[in-house]
Amino acid sequence: MEATALATTAARAALDLVLPPRCLGCGDRVASQGELCARCWTGLRWIEEPCCACCGRPFEHEIEPGAQCGACMAEPPSYDRARAAFAYDPQSRGLVLGFKHGDRLETAEFLAGTLARAGRRLLVEADTIAPVPLHRLRLWWRTYNQAAVLSAMLARRFAKPHAAQAIRRRRHTRSQGRLSSAERRANLRGAFVVPERARQELRGRRVLLIDDVMTTGATVEACAKALLGAGAGAVDVLTAARVLRADSPSL
Repeated sequence: MEATALATTAARAALDLVLPPRCLGCGDRVASQGELCARCWTGLRWIEEPCCACCGRPFEHEIEPGAQCGACMAEPPSYDRARAAFAYDPQSRGLVLGFKHGDRLETAEFLAGTLARAGRRLLVEADTIAPVPLHRLRLWWRTYNQAAVLSAMLARRFAKPHAAQAIRRRRHTRSQGRLSSAERRANLRGAFVVPERARQELRGRRVLLIDDVMTTGATVEACAKALLGAGAGAVDVLTAARVLRADSPSL
C-alpha cells in the first residue's frame, strides 16, 4: 500500500512537471491538478442553508427548518428534494460549459467533489443513482454525457448502484438554452421514458437524479415524472449548479 502511494505521488509530480497545474476556472497556475485558484474559488456563489426544503433555492434570511419557498408551495414538484452546490452565473459559467461542451473532463473530479459536499445527505439516503440522459444524437455529437460522468463518480464514491440507463430520451428536443420556462416544459413533454428492463431495478427505490445544471427545473421535473410513473418510490435531484436569477447566463 505504501509503495502504491509513493508511486502515485511520483506520477503526479512527473505530470506536474510536464503539464503544470492550472486553475480549472481561469487557467492561472495552482498547486495541484484539478483545482481552482483562490480567486475563482471565492468567486463561486456557494449555496448553503437556509434554503427551501424542497427545491433547495436559498433564502435571503433565516427561516424555520423545513420551510418551503412560495413556488414549491404553490406548485409542488414531482421530486422530493433538490440541492445544488453553487449558483450558475457569469463566474461559474466557464467552468460548467467547459465540462458540458468543451471536452474538459478534468473538471469532472472537482464537480463531483462539490456534489458530494452539497448533497451528502441525499447521496447517503439514495438507493440508486441515475443521470439525466442525452438523446443519442446529442451524445454522438458531444461524445459523452456529462451527467453520466458525474453520476458514475458519485456512485463509486458512495458505493451505490449506478442506473446509467434508467431513463431514455426517446426524442430529440430543441436546445433548452434560450427557451422560456413554459417553452421548456412543452419542449420536454413526453421526451423521457424508463425502459422496461430498468423498471424492476427502480421499483420502490429512492432514486437520486444527477445533472450538471438546473435552470427552470423543467428537465429534472420531466425525468422525475417518468421515474415515478415507472414505479420509483421517490426521486431526489442533485446538480453542480443552478440558476438563481432570471438574468443568469444561458446554457
